[in-house]
Amino acid sequence: MINLKISTAQFENRSGDKEYNLSVIEKLSGEAAAKGSHVIAFHECSITGYTFARNLTKDQMLEIAEYIPEGSSILRLQEIAAKFNITVLAGLFEKDKDDNLFKAYVCVDKNGLVAKYRKLHPFINPNLTPGNAYCVFEIHGWKCGILICYDNNIIENVRATKLLGADIIFMPHVTMCTPSTRPGAGFVDPKLWENREADPTSLRLEFDGMKGRDWLMKWLPSRAYDNAAYIIFSNPIGMDADQLKNGCSMIIDPFGDVIAECRSFDDSFETAIITPEKLTQAGGYRYIKARRPDLYRDILGKEHHSEQKVVWINDEK
Repeated sequence: MINLKISTAQFENRSGDKEYNLSVIEKLSGEAAAKGSHVIAFHECSITGYTFARNLTKDQMLEIAEYIPEGSSILRLQEIAAKFNITVLAGLFEKDKDDNLFKAYVCVDKNGLVAKYRKLHPFINPNLTPGNAYCVFEIHGWKCGILICYDNNIIENVRATKLLGADIIFMPHVTMCTPSTRPGAGFVDPKLWENREADPTSLRLEFDGMKGRDWLMKWLPSRAYDNAAYIIFSNPIGMDADQLKNGCSMIIDPFGDVIAECRSFDDSFETAIITPEKLTQAGGYRYIKARRPDLYRDILGKEHHSEQKVVWINDEK
């Protein structure tokens, strides 16, 4: 495997404005490619916007959703990938011929669609259908996987993706800065965003505290550490509909160390070089080899009814 140069991006998307969002994706992809990146990853629903979908009817969802791979946004991503010779990962709402709706994330290169993944645990709109499969594919000889936002909070999904061969897991999100039963959680006041040039300190304290980054760092590095995998985390910055998001797009290596992180309030990206040596140097590589599935195969596979409760969504009703 070659050393792979990957960028993770963050930007302030506009709800339902695909043309604008794709223009930002094109701009940042071009800048990353000019700096030598092979790959750039954007956040969950970066093409369509995300939070606004909680208020859409099924007909409205079908209007904004696209068929994959023939949808116009996928074709546009292919044009971007070909123009800059870079692999691009981005998210959108998908529909099929039976009018089923999915939360999708795609990998596209100059030849077209490389991979498509459907979120296993969607919740932003009740008309979304959960995906039912993991996704492992190759970028320049590297085995990669995708898990979207809430999917990563169920630790079995990350381990399963690793066991299927993924050494890089893309984790697109729209997360943080929402209410929760967790102490310190909550929305961040949009007025702080509006005043970010005059008072960046107050905004950064909110973004980096328990409403944001401090919570993320409780669990995200462990996904990399336990599985000896590179984690490519992407998240929007700024207003997503009526909610303020804090970015923190980052790349974490198999040791659980943050090796690149976006710290700007602007649309931006950061880049890291992914090297194969760390995959076997990291402790997680040895831990995976030491597993004893005979002890817990029947425990982990025991029949279970999935129940998903998202506090800030339920509180709205």
